[in-house]
Amino acid sequence: MDYEIMMNGTVRIGQHAPDFEATSTMGNICLNDYKGKWVVLFSHPGDFTPVCTTEMIAFSKANTYFERLNTCLIGLSVDSNPAHLAWVYDIYCKTGIAIPFPIIADRNGSIARKYGMISNDVSTTETVRNVFIIDDKGIVRLILVYPLNIGRCIPEILRCIEALQTSDESHGSTPANWVPCEPIIVAPPTTFAGIQKRNEEITKNRNGMSWYLSFKNPDKCISADTEQSCRKLDDGKNK
Repeated sequence: MDYEIMMNGTVRIGQHAPDFEATSTMGNICLNDYKGKWVVLFSHPGDFTPVCTTEMIAFSKANTYFERLNTCLIGLSVDSNPAHLAWVYDIYCKTGIAIPFPIIADRNGSIARKYGMISNDVSTTETVRNVFIIDDKGIVRLILVYPLNIGRCIPEILRCIEALQTSDESHGSTPANWVPCEPIIVAPPTTFAGIQKRNEEITKNRNGMSWYLSFKNPDKCISADTEQSCRKLDDGKNK
């Protein structure tokens, strides 16, 4: 266990996600069991609360899209497992939606504090709306934190996973407002000769602004929407 995580619950991008074993609405789970899968670990302030209920419904409706990205959802709050079960059953009875992912019962707050999900300036007992995107090697790749009263945008969480997986696959970066299958940014050259060559390529292919900002098509179109078609750079100019 990383000493800093043990002392103050700070989990940072690039670190191995701290392992845990926990009771959930789908039985006992262990984070290490998810190796080989991407994971979205997200916390919510409490069961039977309005914003959280809308989020659980939204995550459930989008679960198929996460699965297409080899990604599993795991929810968490400091409420008990019986409370979780009563809540998800109530959602099912009222909407017909069965929550298809586990919700962890973190009654003593050990996981929440390990991951820094409790902001003492907001509440000493409720978890804020954290989102940890963990890759298939168990590395924390992205962290989002929302206040208690603001619901999460599920399409943006999906887009973040698509961006991370595309960047890994194609060895590039995604620009502002990027959406799946659009061109990505090529890593800038690190030598003067490389700068000259890159500018020549840009002049020829019209695929960038300058040596430090040019684009290429992703090696693979990674999208939760299987019907999405790639928006390519002009094939006639990008040869």
